[in-house]
Amino acid sequence: MYALIYDEFDPAKRGKRVISVHKTRETAEKALEKRQRKLGRRVWECYTRIVWVHGRVHEGEKITPNFFDTWAPGEKIPAGDRVPDGD
Repeated sequence: MYALIYDEFDPAKRGKRVISVHKTRETAEKALEKRQRKLGRRVWECYTRIVWVHGRVHEGEKITPNFFDTWAPGEKIPAGDRVPDGD
């Protein structure tokens, strides 16, 4: 199960609010694009990202990082996302 989460990238705030839940990454990407258009912002300005959730969640719930990953098990990771940003 995929979810859009609100993530301010603040280590002190471990709980992330679930914005929406989706069966596929494609539908989650469409929801993220719709959110960007609605807010009139770029993806990094929306503080929103797509994650794979281990288990069932509902919109509005808070989840912690041990409950989700960026990629689903076995999902093909794009080449640009294999190397961390930085030096």
